[in-house]
Amino acid sequence: MAHFARVDDNYIVQEVLTVPDSQEHRGHEFLSMDLGLGGRWYQTSYNGRIRKNYAGIGYFFDRNRNAFIPPKPEGNFVLNEETCRWEEVK
Repeated sequence: MAHFARVDDNYIVQEVLTVPDSQEHRGHEFLSMDLGLGGRWYQTSYNGRIRKNYAGIGYFFDRNRNAFIPPKPEGNFVLNEETCRWEEVK
């Protein structure tokens, strides 16, 4: 199964759904058109090979980095550009 995340107009993840392997190559069309769900869908993966991080609800999809970025934790954190994960500054 392939996983796809739906983002809103601000590119915030609203939901993540699975798509049959046979439809992975056209996941966006399968979800938005065939299933009638509409919206923008981007593939994500548990192992981080696709778009750096597995998308979760509330994550931001950064089109320039082609990555899902988790919400910034409170405190003094900076974004690691390589992993697109937040790291605490000490």
